[in-house]
Amino acid sequence: MSEAQVTKEKLVSDFKAVVADTEELLKLTAGQAGDKVADVRARLGERLTSAKYKFQDIEAAVVEKTKAAARATDDYVHDNPWKAVGVAAGVGFLLGLLVNRR
Repeated sequence: MSEAQVTKEKLVSDFKAVVADTEELLKLTAGQAGDKVADVRARLGERLTSAKYKFQDIEAAVVEKTKAAARATDDYVHDNPWKAVGVAAGVGFLLGLLVNRR
């Protein structure tokens, strides 16, 4: 199993736990207050904080991968300008054909 798959499954699991804790908090606060409510709120706060950090990490990873892909594309175009022009012309030609059919 890949690291991305494990991370995705862990994230889904964490969100299910957050939803379950939120539902429990709502049930408990509907008619009473006390130590149970404080415990649930503390757990909810910890899990929300954890989820925020995980999302920040995932976002940073996605941004880094996107930048790397953009750099690779830029390097390829600089190293092979005529191939890039040819591919762009071919894609433009195909799009022109598709647009004219409609």
